[in-house]
Amino acid sequence: MRQLPLIPPHFSPADAVISRRMYLHALAAAGLCLSSWTLAPSAMALPIKSLQFPRDFGSHPDLQTEWWYITGQLQAGGKPWGFQLTFFRSRIAAAQGLQSPLAAKQLIFAHAALCDVQGQKLHHDQRMARAGLGLADASESDTHVYINDWYLKRQSVRGQDAAQASHYSAKLAAKDFTLDLEFDSTQRLLLQGSNGLSRKGPQEEQASYYYSQPQLKVGGSITVGGQLLPVETSSHNRAWLDHECSAAIMDKEAQGWDWIGMNLDDGSALTAFHLRRPDGSALWAGGSFRQAGQSAQIFSANQVQFEPLRYWLSPHSKARYPVAWRVQTPAGRFEVHALVDDQELDSRASTGAIYWEGLCELRRIGADGRSSAVGRGYLEMTGYVAAMKL
Repeated sequence: MRQLPLIPPHFSPADAVISRRMYLHALAAAGLCLSSWTLAPSAMALPIKSLQFPRDFGSHPDLQTEWWYITGQLQAGGKPWGFQLTFFRSRIAAAQGLQSPLAAKQLIFAHAALCDVQGQKLHHDQRMARAGLGLADASESDTHVYINDWYLKRQSVRGQDAAQASHYSAKLAAKDFTLDLEFDSTQRLLLQGSNGLSRKGPQEEQASYYYSQPQLKVGGSITVGGQLLPVETSSHNRAWLDHECSAAIMDKEAQGWDWIGMNLDDGSALTAFHLRRPDGSALWAGGSFRQAGQSAQIFSANQVQFEPLRYWLSPHSKARYPVAWRVQTPAGRFEVHALVDDQELDSRASTGAIYWEGLCELRRIGADGRSSAVGRGYLEMTGYVAAMKL
């Protein structure tokens, strides 16, 4: 595992963005000397367990990395927007025995992004802090994670089971925009993989505890260009939440990954991902499909295939990204098309990583080969500038 560069002295939080899975790169952005604070990878597979809620909505500080991730779309100011907010936590193994209250035992990061689909413009910002001293933390009892005045918090819905209904509130006041959003579940949460234990590679230890909350109803407001824009009533205001935690690291053969989380207009939810080798072949894959009110169909590694359809050449990094894909799953054939090509996020000023993550349209391919729009969601692509070293 290579050491990562330290944060430059001129760094400010607006200079970089962090992928929800780039927790090792993010350590460099915190200004830590990684030769002293290297994370110790675990060779142990995660034990099979039944996730318990609301406890497992909260943090799992004994595991190496964790994230709470919400993406979605909303209508505001008479036009569509895509948004992303991420809070994630990294455990620093070497600091666990230190007694100082200043010891960086846990690091908390936050990432906010807002995509103006009509204006073809992406806004983004980030924050980071060591947990403790009232500056940042992640509750173990339920979802409540924050850095200063940026936060994501879950509340129970009176009279309903915790796995059935949740209300989330989030506020992230970034450099040139603000997300002040509310989310309400419309479906029971979705356990990914085998009852919430999701394999991420060919080795048993490459796995995570992982659940999703698709089809979240979106309310609240955004502020951009100094103008507060309430979320307008629309059936298309939908979001997707992922909460994942793991002790594992990425397989050494993997160059990067491609992942989608899609809310379909009929209430269905589609997840699909694959990890790529340097030659582009699939190292591992998986995902799920759930119709509203039904049990989830879990995909095995050999049942998901990604095929690139169209590429976009980044004028910033010169990376060549597939911004349209055909995705074959047991639930059918789909196409994924970026609504804005330039949704590349560059964190070279701090973490050294460049990746693409953005709002896309989902199309279903019929038996006659024709495609029809059936939903929207987010696509994440990594490893197109350089191999991911996690």
